[in-house]
Amino acid sequence: MYTQIIENQTFDQERALYGSNGLAAIHCSFDGPADGESAFKECRSIRAESCFFNLRYPFWHDTGLEIQDCQLTELCRAALWYSRDIRITDSHLHGIKALRECRDIRMASCDVRSAEFGWFCHNLAMVDTHVEGEYFMLRSTNLDFQNVTLNGKYSFQYIENSVFENCNFATKDAFWHAKNVMVRNSVIKGEYLAWYCENVTFENCLICGTQPLCYCKNLKLINCRMEDTDLAFEKSQVEATVNSHVVSIKNPLSGSIRALSAGSIIQDDPQSNCKIQLG
Repeated sequence: MYTQIIENQTFDQERALYGSNGLAAIHCSFDGPADGESAFKECRSIRAESCFFNLRYPFWHDTGLEIQDCQLTELCRAALWYSRDIRITDSHLHGIKALRECRDIRMASCDVRSAEFGWFCHNLAMVDTHVEGEYFMLRSTNLDFQNVTLNGKYSFQYIENSVFENCNFATKDAFWHAKNVMVRNSVIKGEYLAWYCENVTFENCLICGTQPLCYCKNLKLINCRMEDTDLAFEKSQVEATVNSHVVSIKNPLSGSIRALSAGSIIQDDPQSNCKIQLG
């Protein structure tokens, strides 16, 4: 597959390996005084193994990327844009905007520290990965996450057609305007969860934080638990089974909510026509 192999070399010039096809770079460094950008722009069938990336925009307009055991530093900003058929394993992605407008991506055992990561991406599978960053995965579709931990605000806004399992998210304003999403066996901690979402289901999840799940359409909670969740479900169309105490429920629009107990139930809006059962 790889017709050319380069090892133990350093590149710092502009577009150092532009247009390469069938190239494997092993133990190479993309760094130096020339401060060149776009090392692998417009390439096909590229493998980067145990490489160090300290310059900007290394993988743009590429098809067929394998990135394994690589270090992409804070200075390696906007690392992967407009690319497809990507495999990233055992790597550190620490530059801002590391992944954007890409598709057909598989990530495993990575460490991501990147604000604005994953915008406008499609068909992304992520497993066993830790993420830190704000506005994670904005307007992306067909996400399949397994055992992902996240710490950052404003995550998964406007995403569609996605599944999350065995994840742990600490994130404010997550899943706003999300559509057709399933979250299973996961922990979601943060304020104002999933406002304005549509066709979103939480199954066997722990949900923590103030004012969750408001203004939702076709929202479902199946065997979930809630902690510190006051003023929940305002103006939402909801079917919920909550196996715990809820601090307060405020004016759910329609459907039914069954909870173990509630500190207070506020139904002072004449449009609120939701059946609420405790015990």
